[in-house]
Amino acid sequence: MGKINCNDEMLFEKTVDSKTVFEGHVFDVEIKKIITPEGRESTREIVKHHGGACILPVDDEGNCYLVKQFRSPFEKVMLEAPAGKIEEGEDPLYCASREITEETGFVAKNIECVGAVTATPGYCSEVITLFIGTGLETGDANPDLNEYISTVKMPLKEAVRMADDQEIEDAKTLVLIYKAARRLGI
Repeated sequence: MGKINCNDEMLFEKTVDSKTVFEGHVFDVEIKKIITPEGRESTREIVKHHGGACILPVDDEGNCYLVKQFRSPFEKVMLEAPAGKIEEGEDPLYCASREITEETGFVAKNIECVGAVTATPGYCSEVITLFIGTGLETGDANPDLNEYISTVKMPLKEAVRMADDQEIEDAKTLVLIYKAARRLGI
């Protein structure tokens, strides 16, 4: 987390009440009653999420592996780095290791954490931890039940071009592609 300077304290809201209004398999929804810095009452609708892990597999030839998956909120197939939901109390590294194998069939001998992103901090508590997986060995893909994906191999340089040209739209994947390209000198 960034350092708070003295002026930032003037921005803090005070939570005076909260109520969970929905409990789901992937997330819960909470309504918070708050007092603004000026002393007014207001509410915040918060999606409570355990977080996720996202991993970009990169082979020794500089190719990366993304997955295509239908995304219901947008009614289209999207291209993304393998990712998944962290179970309560689960280590993000373990989640990333699980997801790379489930979704691509690869096992990464080397997994490096390259940071985390908060994609929608205005209403969602999800933090996605980002990893690059190298030293790839072939394993067996085993997607979750009702998860239909296909793996796409491409040079990381091509993934950067696609990100630049808005052919890849997923925020976590965009950040990870740019971080991997910088780390690997592309």
